[in-house]
Amino acid sequence: MVDIESQMALIKRGADELLIESELVEKIKAGKPLRVKAGFDPTAPDLHLGHTVLINKLRHFQELGHHVMFLIGDFTGMIGDPSGKNATRPPLSPEQIADNANTYREQVFKILDPVKTEVCFNSTWFEPLGAAGMIKLAARHTVARMLERDDFSKRYAGGQPIAIHEFLYPLCQGYDSVAMKSDIELGGTDQKFNLLVGRELQKHYGQAPQCVLMMPLLEGLDGVNKMSKSLGNYIGIAESPTEIFGKLMSVSDDLMWRYYDLLSFRGNEEIARLTREVGEGRNPRDVKVLLAQEIVARFHSAKDAEAALAEFEARFQRGVLPEDMPEVSVPAGSIMQVLKAAGLTASTSEAQRMISGGGVRINGEKVGDGATALAAGECIVMQVGKRKFARVTIV
Repeated sequence: MVDIESQMALIKRGADELLIESELVEKIKAGKPLRVKAGFDPTAPDLHLGHTVLINKLRHFQELGHHVMFLIGDFTGMIGDPSGKNATRPPLSPEQIADNANTYREQVFKILDPVKTEVCFNSTWFEPLGAAGMIKLAARHTVARMLERDDFSKRYAGGQPIAIHEFLYPLCQGYDSVAMKSDIELGGTDQKFNLLVGRELQKHYGQAPQCVLMMPLLEGLDGVNKMSKSLGNYIGIAESPTEIFGKLMSVSDDLMWRYYDLLSFRGNEEIARLTREVGEGRNPRDVKVLLAQEIVARFHSAKDAEAALAEFEARFQRGVLPEDMPEVSVPAGSIMQVLKAAGLTASTSEAQRMISGGGVRINGEKVGDGATALAAGECIVMQVGKRKFARVTIV
């Protein structure tokens, strides 16, 4: 097994907080593989790179020889995690949970070694627990302690409703740690309260308390907000190779290093070397290409990564149009209306902003603010930003 100093360096890479570090060192010194837990509620069918931050850290633990437990919250998903929410989160149906869970299993094994991964479902222990067991579990925590949690306290102070079942979520997540006998649990920074509940419950049940490792919430393509499908700043791991590659190439040079820390499997020394080379004058674009190829190869293949690079260079360095451009027919109207109807912008107001910012081209020519309508019978190539293209027929 890798020496403790090297293990701790990899474990702490990119992490926001580790509680309690001295306890983790003692657990490692004991010489037995750690039982490493991370839970995911199957709330959506597809994962994006923000979700993979925790999965990547699980991969680090696998590389160090520890026992990784990937928990699918098929029971807690029906409660709905209220962490960071200012309103009650709608629970999912059992059918939605099952469908999403199957997709998760397919996607996470693009990162984790399936042979070395224990996949768990928390319905395994919660269904036998029953109503009486749930009441006993609820007796382990007080309402006052629950209201210490930031999002609950804000909602309570603001007169926003908090459903009783939401108080059960942290307890259930904590009880997962008891059932799984976890030595360390991974979670986002927004999970701190829940992770610490796990420590308390383990003490109550006579177990050594787990350490908790909190990973930051990955910023999306805008470099400001948490990566989110609802904000449109995400990179989905099921997206096409060219889409993943192009989106990664669009991130800022500063954000690129954040992505290296949280998404790349390159060693700390190699990343430090790349950082030094950029500081000495190497073009950051070249280093960004390495990251984009690594991520595309992980979720597709090395051949796909090479093809995505070739298409990117052809499209953005030599102005070649993509071969897989969608073809649509839309009614005649203003350019803003046509852009929206073609699916190139979400709204006419967004279309106007893109035009004003010089981000719209028709047949390769930049569209100015003075442009107005497109007449029936025209067949044109429309481009919005660097990655959105469509061959549009006006009818």
